[in-house]
Amino acid sequence: MELYLLSGLICVYRIAMLQGQFNLHKFVSSLRKRRTLLQSSDSQSSSLIPAICACLRDKSLYALGIYSELSLTPQDTLVLSSDANGNDDTPPRRKAVLHHEFPDHNLTLEAASPSLFLDKSGNYWDVPLSLALDLASIPSSSGASYHFCMRHIAGLPKLFEGGDENHGKTIPATLLPGITLRHAISFKKNLEIWRSEAKKLKMVQPFDIFLSTPHVSASGIIGAVMTASHGDNSVASEVDDSHSTAAGFSYRSHALKSAVHADLFSSVSFMAQHGSFQKWFLDLTRFHVRLNFPSGRKFLSGATQLAHDFVNSQQPTNKALEAICPSATISLQQQIVGPFSFRVDSGVTVGLNKQTNWYAQAHDPVFALEYALQVLGSAKAIAWYSPKQREFLVELRFFET
Repeated sequence: MELYLLSGLICVYRIAMLQGQFNLHKFVSSLRKRRTLLQSSDSQSSSLIPAICACLRDKSLYALGIYSELSLTPQDTLVLSSDANGNDDTPPRRKAVLHHEFPDHNLTLEAASPSLFLDKSGNYWDVPLSLALDLASIPSSSGASYHFCMRHIAGLPKLFEGGDENHGKTIPATLLPGITLRHAISFKKNLEIWRSEAKKLKMVQPFDIFLSTPHVSASGIIGAVMTASHGDNSVASEVDDSHSTAAGFSYRSHALKSAVHADLFSSVSFMAQHGSFQKWFLDLTRFHVRLNFPSGRKFLSGATQLAHDFVNSQQPTNKALEAICPSATISLQQQIVGPFSFRVDSGVTVGLNKQTNWYAQAHDPVFALEYALQVLGSAKAIAWYSPKQREFLVELRFFET
């Protein structure tokens, strides 16, 4: 960290980091393939050491990143980053982010080339150029909040590490070239159902101060979002909505390649905790479930169809029943011993099969092992793994509730 003094008035702090990355998954795959080829041939040099050395010479296994943070003023922070790998065909990623803090809002300006995005199916896409402006009210536990975002995308996206081919995958409409304006406003209400007033163990520090009080609570969010788009993204989004019969405000102009869409959304959460995380065994059990209704128009359409079927004594359709079913996210955390705990987060989809039987299916689960550090009252080291994304990561988190 370096300190600079400009004109005797403004202090600029610079934090620079150099980060290296090694693609272990690709190395293991290359090593197995090379060993298989050597063993299937008549080559006598099938030992492990030469195969490892040959694989390590692959420059695409290595990546190098540079991160720098500049504090221009007490309210302004500039973050610059660049990373590149040894593959000559892959351009380096560069990003600049400017944060400004207003009294009641946060402003973020971002420019990235190329920028990496993740779609709903878990596919990563490279966008040649992405420019974004984000203005959001400071988050609060209850009350109203709003969020305004503007994003401009230039160039056709490509599948990450897919070369020049997308391998039959459809480019998401929101990543096609064009400009998008989005404004959302929401209202949140927290409800504390029960909180333990029992005294904690004396002279025993909790492993995490934020997880030291058993309680039961709930919260609800309801809001509206309006999106305006201009460019190829507005034309492609019409194809995505062509089979939708839900009621909602939507306007499109083919001549101007523009579209406006508005919808409602809501979310309901429930949290329960048992134990104060002071004892060494089974003193922490946390359960959290969140029900999301991402589209008010879809829910109202399904509810209207169900009411119509009920009044006319007709059998409800599977489509109407699925329209009113929310998407759910479930999280369960259990202490194993001392500061160690196991946690699993997963999405849950509820629906009907062809035999009109209800089913619940888990998707994109994430398994984590947490270790409470007892630093600053609340800090933890987390090692988590995602089977679907085949990703493993170890990270530090502070003051997470």
